Amino acid sequence: METLFDTVRRHADANANPAGVAPTAITGLSTVRATAPSGLIHDISRPLVCLVVQGAKQVTMGTQQYPFAAGDTLLITANVPTVSQITRASIASPYYSLVMELDPAIIAELALEMRVVLVGDQAAVKVGPTDAEIADAALRLMRLLERPSSRAVLEYQLMREMHYWLLAGKHGDAIRRLGMRGSHVERVARAVAVLRNEFAEPITVERLASISGMGISSFHRYFRDVTSLSPLQFQKHLRLIEARRLMMSEGASATQAAFKVGYESVPQFTREYGRLFGQPPVRDTKGVVSRA
Repeated sequence: METLFDTVRRHADANANPAGVAPTAITGLSTVRATAPSGLIHDISRPLVCLVVQGAKQVTMGTQQYPFAAGDTLLITANVPTVSQITRASIASPYYSLVMELDPAIIAELALEMRVVLVGDQAAVKVGPTDAEIADAALRLMRLLERPSSRAVLEYQLMREMHYWLLAGKHGDAIRRLGMRGSHVERVARAVAVLRNEFAEPITVERLASISGMGISSFHRYFRDVTSLSPLQFQKHLRLIEARRLMMSEGASATQAAFKVGYESVPQFTREYGRLFGQPPVRDTKGVVSRA
């Protein structure tokens, strides 16, 4: 009988890009493949669920480390800065996982129907064994990739089922907040969407607070509560992460990357890059050259 591992491996092997990511025809769904342990990967993660089917990985948020392996699920329920690393992978036994971005609209719809009362579970990152119902729904979702005519009819239904089982699980309260219209999480998410789209542009806190429907002081407080960063720090993280991608993947120089992501001062860029990644940008550009 075909398993979730079989479908993830087949899609990842056939479609993974140089970074090991293989997007699917289903919006928000992708597979990941790695044939060796990775370096540290800095990101501001979107809310997502990651089902590992082979190998192992570790995600760090702040001082808290979350190791997980085949048979485990990682949940990230807010836009938060993370440092991740694939810790077990080889050519003979690659790391494989299935990643699905959480959809606030589906969550809001289901939360109303389920009528469950929140009990205060607010941690942004969680790890635990994959529930059988989630694995089963994920397998049927992956099978749709090879049945385009069926996908048009069943895709939304199966995405909705995946979200249902996540909401029905032990971490459902943390997920449910993503879909609560008017909640602090949802309001902050409006500002985050603008920051992600316009991170290279000057953005005022006043504008972000207005988009969130909050006063400036309340916005600052709740933004940090949800993301663990101030709005300015969040924008800097986005800029620096994109700058590193430009240098590592597209061969941009440090100066080119700095101006591309919105910095006006290369020395400032160099200082902030070093603080986040632990080394100056010239080290990363040299690394790219040495691997070429």
